[in-house]
Amino acid sequence: MADKKKFPNPEFFRAKTEMDWKAQAANLKEFGSIALDLIKETDWKAFGRKQKEHFLDNMNRVAREAKTVAAMTCAERKDLLLNGEKHLGALYRKGDMATVRREWRGVESTLVDFSGWLKVWGMLLATFSKDLIPALNTTFWYRWMISYMCCVSFMDKNTMGQRGNALKMSHLMTYDIFRYVAENLVFLAKCDKKNGNSSELNKKVVLFDEMTMGQIMAGFPDLLGIPYQLMPVFLVSEIDQLTCVPYIDAVESFGLPADCCPVPSSECGALVIDALPHMGKCFISSSMPCDGSTMASSYMSRRFPDLPVFHLCFPVRYEDEETVQMGAEDIRACIKFIEEQTGAKWSWDAYFSAMKRFNEETRYELEKWEVNKTAYPQIIGPSYELFRKWCYEMDGGLDPRTIKSCEKVNKILLKGYKNKEQAWRNKMRYRAITWSCPPHYYANFSNWLANCWGINILVEMESLNFTKPLETEDKEEALRDLARLYERMVMRRHTNGGYQNVVDELWRQCEAWNTNIIIMYQNVACKNMATVQGILDEQGRERGYHMIWIEHDLMDPRTVSRKTMRDKVNEYMRTVMRAEPIDPSLCDFDDENCM
Repeated sequence: MADKKKFPNPEFFRAKTEMDWKAQAANLKEFGSIALDLIKETDWKAFGRKQKEHFLDNMNRVAREAKTVAAMTCAERKDLLLNGEKHLGALYRKGDMATVRREWRGVESTLVDFSGWLKVWGMLLATFSKDLIPALNTTFWYRWMISYMCCVSFMDKNTMGQRGNALKMSHLMTYDIFRYVAENLVFLAKCDKKNGNSSELNKKVVLFDEMTMGQIMAGFPDLLGIPYQLMPVFLVSEIDQLTCVPYIDAVESFGLPADCCPVPSSECGALVIDALPHMGKCFISSSMPCDGSTMASSYMSRRFPDLPVFHLCFPVRYEDEETVQMGAEDIRACIKFIEEQTGAKWSWDAYFSAMKRFNEETRYELEKWEVNKTAYPQIIGPSYELFRKWCYEMDGGLDPRTIKSCEKVNKILLKGYKNKEQAWRNKMRYRAITWSCPPHYYANFSNWLANCWGINILVEMESLNFTKPLETEDKEEALRDLARLYERMVMRRHTNGGYQNVVDELWRQCEAWNTNIIIMYQNVACKNMATVQGILDEQGRERGYHMIWIEHDLMDPRTVSRKTMRDKVNEYMRTVMRAEPIDPSLCDFDDENCM
C-alpha cells in the first residue's frame, strides 16, 4: 500500500493557508519603500551607458562570430553545426551576472538541451502553481528566493561543454533535484508563519538539519520531512555564489570568528537576519559532519525556543561494530520523539518499502562506479556529483519517482559504454579524483577542469559513502543498519573516525579508479582536514600522484575567488605537466559577478 501512495502526499499541497494579510500588506509596503530608494539611488545615466556598451559589445561579438564562421573551412563549419562551439570562454563578459548567450552544442545536443530547459520550466510553473500566492510572496520576504529564479542558469553552467549522452544524463538528474527543491519551496512558503502560516501542514512537518539524512522519515509516510537549511542556505549557495555573504557578515558582526566553517556560519547568519522561515512541529539536529553543526543547531534552538529539538549524536568510531548498538538506540529514541511530537506512528512496512528502493538506487550507483573505473567512463560532471549526494542523503529512497530516473540514466550509461563513447567531446587526457569538500560557490568546477584541460573527475570523495544494502526484514538489524548509514553521511564518512578513513582511503580509491591526478580541495576553514594536509601531500609525492591543491572558502568567494582556483590549475598544468589547454579561452576570463 505504501508504494501506491503519491509522493509527496497531495494533501500537503491542499493544506489550507492562513495568511495574515495585514502583515503581508505591511511587508509589501516596506519592500516597496526599499525598491523606491534603490530606484532613486541608481545612477540612471551610468546604467544607460552600460546598456549602450553592452549593445555595442553584442553587435561586435555577433560580427566577430560571423567573421570567424566565414573564415572556416567547410569541414570546420560542418563540425560547428554538428558538434557545437569549442571556445566556451567567449560566453563570459566582465561584470555580467550571466553568460552573454546560451551555448551552441550542435544540432542534436542543442535540441536535447532546449527540450530539457523547457521541461524544467514546465515543472517549475506546474509545481509553484499548486499554491502560487504563498510561493510568490516568499520573494518579498527572503532574498534567497530570488536566486532560485536563476536555477535554469545553474543547470546551464553544470552542463557546459557536455554533448550527447552525457548531456541527456545530466538533464535527467538535474530535473529530479529541481523538482524536489521546487516542491519543498512551496511547502516552506505554505508553512512559514510570516507567509502561508498553514497550521494544518505545520502539524505534519518534521524539520531536519541540512546535514542530517532523511531516511528515518520513510517510516512516517503521513509526515513531511524537510531539510530545513537546505533551500535557504546550502543549495542556493551553489546557484548564486553571493547568497551567503550577508549571512556570514551578519554572524561575524555578532562576534563569531572569521575562521569558522562557512556552512554553520551561514546557517547562524541566516538566523541573525531572520532569513529562515519559522515553521514545523519539531526539529532533528545532529553532530554531523562535525562540531560546526552542533553550533548551528544550538543557535537555532535559541532563535526558535518553541520548536522541540532532538539531537542525533552518533559515535565516530564507526569501524568498531561495538558502537553500532549505541547508534541504533539513538535512532529508536528519535523515532519515539517524532511520534510524541506529531502523534504519528512509525510504519515498518513503509520504511522497508522505501529502503528496498534505496538499496536499488545503491545498486545503480555501484554500476556507475564500475563503468567509470574503465577506460570509457560515461557519467561525470557536477550534475552527477550533486545527484549522488542528494539521492544518498535527501531523497533516501522516499520518492518512488527517483528510481525511474536512475533506471533511465543507467540505461544510457551502459549503452554509451557498450559503444565505447567518450563522456566529453574532447578525448579524456587525465583521470582524476577530488578529495575533501568542494567549493559551493564553484559548483561547476569539474566542468571547467574537463573543458579547459581534459581533466575528467571520475568520482569525488563526498560520493564515496555507505554501499551496504540496508536490512529490510529484521527490525532490530534494520535499526543498526540505519545507524551505520547515518554514521557515514556525506563528508563525515571521511573526515571523522580516524586517519585510515581519509588518508589510506584516498590511496585505495586512486588505485581502484586508476587516477593520475588528485584535485585536493583545501577548505581554508576546515580544521579536520587541515590536520592531515601535510601527511596527504607527503604520501602523495611518495606514490607519484600529481596533487593540485585548490584552496577555497566553501561559501565565501571573497576569500579565494573562482579565478584564483583556476589559476592554481593553470599554473600546475603548464609548469609541472607541460600541457597545453584544450580550450585556451577558458584559461583566463572574468566571472567575479557571475552567478
